[in-house]
Amino acid sequence: MQVIEGDIIRTIRAYHPWFDHYHTAGNPGRYELDEQQELLYKPIIQAIATTGYTGYIGHEFIPTGDPEIALRQAFEVCNIRTA
Repeated sequence: MQVIEGDIIRTIRAYHPWFDHYHTAGNPGRYELDEQQELLYKPIIQAIATTGYTGYIGHEFIPTGDPEIALRQAFEVCNIRTA
């Protein structure tokens, strides 16, 4: 979506009724959801959450360090609760 649309959050808000699954992958590389990525995942995940989406979000990544720590960090980025 980043390559084709370029406006991730606005696209999510506009077309979320047609999304059955979200699948993310980092760029550059397929690494942790951190500040080294082009996309800031916390606001993206927040935008998804505000649509009422209750399904899974798949993220493909290759940890550069300890896989357990990387998975915990990814969970923290994606663990957003809406009011």
